Amino acid sequence: MIYISNSPEETIGIGQRLGALMKGGEIIAYRGDLGAGKTTMTRGIALGMGAGDCVSSPTFAIVNEYHGAELTLYHFDMYRITTPEALEATGFYDYISKRSVIAVEWSENTEGLLDENITVDIRTDKDDPDKRTIEITGIDL
Repeated sequence: MIYISNSPEETIGIGQRLGALMKGGEIIAYRGDLGAGKTTMTRGIALGMGAGDCVSSPTFAIVNEYHGAELTLYHFDMYRITTPEALEATGFYDYISKRSVIAVEWSENTEGLLDENITVDIRTDKDDPDKRTIEITGIDL
């Protein structure tokens, strides 16, 4: 499904609807350029999961952790992860469980490494300073 967002608040709202649908075990793969709204969408997902809106980019940490009402959201940045060894070194596979949801920014850098595990695919495109086109596959909002 394709959604058009005209503000960060609208992007958060779309993410919040998505977060409310999470049951655990999902891996969300983001694809999109810098500034396209991946972290903003994750902020909404965290809100929808009851984890608050304290989400920040995991660029320097590789992974950030947010505890929701029943599930934990792990927010990964794969910008510098391009090999199976590098992915393994992040501890990524240790985070997969029925009690967690994993959101992966820059998932296109891990093509072939995560594919069989991805349950929700989100492509974000920055159309202009405020407008985003968000394509979500794998789940209906």
